[in-house]
Amino acid sequence: MTHALFEPITLRGLEVRNRIWIPPMCQYMIEAENGVPGDWHLMHLGELAQGGAGVVTVEATGVLPEGRITPKDLGLWNDQQRDAFERIVAVMHAEGAKANIQLQHAGRKASTWRGWGEQPDGTVPPERGGWQPVGPSPIAFPGLAEPQELAADGIAKIVRGFADAARRAVEAGFDLVEIHGAHGYLMHQFLSPRSNQRTDQYGGSLENRARLLLEVVDAVRAEIGEQTPLLVRLSATDWIEGGWDLEQTEQLCRWLGEHGVDLISVSTGGNEANASIPVGPGYQVPFGTAIKQTTGLPVAVVGLINSPLQAEQIVSLGQADVVLVGREALRDPRFPIRAAEELGYELSYRPIQYERAYA
Repeated sequence: MTHALFEPITLRGLEVRNRIWIPPMCQYMIEAENGVPGDWHLMHLGELAQGGAGVVTVEATGVLPEGRITPKDLGLWNDQQRDAFERIVAVMHAEGAKANIQLQHAGRKASTWRGWGEQPDGTVPPERGGWQPVGPSPIAFPGLAEPQELAADGIAKIVRGFADAARRAVEAGFDLVEIHGAHGYLMHQFLSPRSNQRTDQYGGSLENRARLLLEVVDAVRAEIGEQTPLLVRLSATDWIEGGWDLEQTEQLCRWLGEHGVDLISVSTGGNEANASIPVGPGYQVPFGTAIKQTTGLPVAVVGLINSPLQAEQIVSLGQADVVLVGREALRDPRFPIRAAEELGYELSYRPIQYERAYA
């Protein structure tokens, strides 16, 4: 018996073994604050790969030091970081998973505390290792410092930062590259009219607000070549009147497809602290389905996808091409193996060392 969840999917010639992928999940574990991954990430990502996922995505990784969400974030702005990623990618490959990395600039939500073991909220001041955040407009996210409005040279530096980080990602062995355009971080800040009130070529019309993301996509594609799949993660709505919404997202996705993006990772929210979000099992799936139907692009969906049957139905009904299992994978890193067991599908890549657990 076949199951849609365990059918391979191919992007630009890259075959992925199944449709259960691990989304980026921030760990905030770089204690040296130098962006270099270490043993925690080797263990964390290696275990998720061993659990049977098709793709394991490295968490939001700063393309510039000032692009990090917190000082404890990963980075890929230098070759030391690239070289440290090589062994982690090798472990993921050894376990049969493809390796993806999400490249990120946090914009006005940068330089924040990680939320445990120190002050939990607010912006980290320079004297404590923080920095001045930047954004499309000098509009602060509630509770955080006011960002400095980006000038033309600052925008160009960010585009170059994404391109250089993408090149290093491919050099480190990553199979896919993802641009973070969601959750209220810099690309999303430019997209939403509530956080972008510029009057130049990067503000105003949808075409102008999308300009930075499309420039980043083009610069990244030029560095990674034609063989590497390129993903973009988007928030399909701000969940608030006058903000970013599904209609604008659909048009943006048409442009992204024309610029060589291979899959849209669909989420929602993150740019508005007071948005009313109806959280529940699969609550973001309809947005992914709408984008898939209107644009023809493959989509991945995320958001409280917690059971094997739920995941199988999403893919088998054509609501999405891929399911992203995050929190459930933290609770059970072998969720894909458990899903196969519950659905009666025999996996060829279940670790033989653990066979007694399924006897």
